[in-house]
Order: sequence, then C-alpha cells, then structure tokens
Amino acid sequence: MNNQFRREDIDFYSNGTRCSAWLYLPNVDKRCPVIVMAHGLGGVREMRLDAYAERFAAAGYACFLFDYRNHGASDGNKRQRINVKEQLADWNSAIDFIKKNDSIDDSKILLFGSSFSGGHVITLSAHRIDILATVAQCPYTNTLATVKTVSPLSALKIFPFAIADVLSSITGYHPVMIKLVDAPGKVAMMAVSDYKKVFKLMPENLKFVNKAPARSVLEFFKYSPSRYTKNIGIPIFYAVCRKDTLAPAWATIKCAKRSKKATIKEYDCGHFDIYLGDYFENAIVDYIGFFDKITKG
Repeated sequence: MNNQFRREDIDFYSNGTRCSAWLYLPNVDKRCPVIVMAHGLGGVREMRLDAYAERFAAAGYACFLFDYRNHGASDGNKRQRINVKEQLADWNSAIDFIKKNDSIDDSKILLFGSSFSGGHVITLSAHRIDILATVAQCPYTNTLATVKTVSPLSALKIFPFAIADVLSSITGYHPVMIKLVDAPGKVAMMAVSDYKKVFKLMPENLKFVNKAPARSVLEFFKYSPSRYTKNIGIPIFYAVCRKDTLAPAWATIKCAKRSKKATIKEYDCGHFDIYLGDYFENAIVDYIGFFDKITKG
C-alpha cells in the first residue's frame, strides 16, 4: 500500500462462521503491538475505520480490522442481524486469532471501538485479562441514556416492528426489516437530526445496506456496558463528543469516571463528525499518543 505498512486480507472463524478482516502490518523487522478494531451499529470497515487503521499502522501499530458475521464481507445467513452475544464472540475470536500471528507482540493487545463497538470494547476490557489498553470513541453505554437523547417516542415506534419480527422468526417468515438511520420521527434504529452525516463516511463504491431485522433493537435493552466500567483496571481512553445525538456526553463521562485508569477527552462535535476532517485529525493524534504512552513508556 505504501512504504510504511502493508495490508493483507485475512479470514478467521467465529463459532464456525467465516469473518473477513484486514491486517495492517508496519514494515518493520520486529513484532508489533496490535489494535483490534470493528465498527458500530450496522457499520462496516470501509466506513472510515480503514482511515484510523492506516494512521495507526503508519505510527507503528499492526491493526486487525474485521467485519462482524452477517455484515459486510463476512459470511452469515442472517444478514444484517445485530446480536450482542454474537458480536462479542466475534471480538473474542478476532483477538484470540490475531495474537497467535508471528508478526504480533501478544503482550501488547490493544482495542479500538466506536459507537456501539465502543460499548463492546468497554465490556471486553472489563472481562479479558490480556488487553493492555483501550480506546472507546463516542461509546454506547446504555439504552436509557440513548433513548433520553434520541426520543422515547422514537423508541416506542420501533416496538411493533420488533414484535412482528420476533413472530416472523418463530413462524419461519422473512425478517421484518427497519432502517438503521433516518430522520427524526421515522422508524429507524438511529432516528437523529444528523443522520445524513452517516453517508459521508462511505466511499462511493460501498453498497451500504441501510436496514436490519427489527428485533435487533431488543438487544439494546439487555446490554449495558456502563455496568462494567468500574471493573476496568487497564488504561482506557474515553473520547466524548459534546454534541453527540446517540451516545450522550453526560452518560459517557459518568461511566468513564468509574474506571480506575480512565483518560477522558471531550471533542466539540457530533457523533458522526469525529470520523472526518479536523475532528478526526485531532482525535487520531490523541489516540496514537495514548497508545504510545502505554506501549513505549
């Protein structure tokens, strides 16, 4: 790709399902720290996470960026389904797989997650003993905080579709799909005023599927990464977007303060702004600096 790093296509398996990943390797003659990465709600790796991986790799970090099962280039016969248990299993499988790679320093396993996957890396950081440090960018912390920010009415609109989808799954009919992102008042998992900014994260040739089975929303009500923040003993960087329409700043800061070794940094932007432009540039410098401090002393 360039003289600083190269990118390889790699597959790994999670509970028997093939997951597709990109492995970024710095062009150095030593084992590298690795940052394991995956996207947020319905996102795929081409939606600007590759930009983060390229910058990390140029700074000397291997990156293992993967798509969840049923999403993107990965296999799975329940396309677009968002299932917390499955996604956490995919994360664990990815970590277990890449730490065995001969190019990787398995004593320096790092995590990067954003939005919904920001919640996943919080959860993983509290439960795994082999993670050295983590960055959680505008992380999902709990459903109540998100519902308060988005709108309780928007959440209520989804429930009839979720119930219909559950019934469809029981009776063998096709899933009832709803949009991932749309305007406020619409039936969507993320019905927010800045929803159009999601599409700015996508390259022109990406065939983004803006839908998911409606029953996926029921997963959110069972999942609260915020309950684990007090159990995180490793350094963790919480990137907080002050104008976040999905992961409210107040909720993230409240959770972050429970972590023993938390670094909290606020950025004056919205949920989708931090992936682009000056906000991205400022954040990526902070993340690299954070990881450098941990891995290079």
